[in-house]
Amino acid sequence: MKRYDLRHLKEDFYGRMIELLDGDLKAGENGIFLFEVGDFSHIQKSADVVKENGHELMNSLKFNEVDWTIVVKRKAN
Repeated sequence: MKRYDLRHLKEDFYGRMIELLDGDLKAGENGIFLFEVGDFSHIQKSADVVKENGHELMNSLKFNEVDWTIVVKRKAN
């Protein structure tokens, strides 16, 4: 399991998240991604992006007042 802080990317974290899932995690491994909520549309969009790319969203929760954390399992090859 690896943790990635994507807060510095603000609203443009989706591409980097998928890049890390596909290139930095092993098949079946979990990644924890931290991002800024901004408006709550990013929460649903992050879940949609994960699913569209064949990965599995394991958990999604509010980390603090401005940040959100999702746990994603990389697809098995």
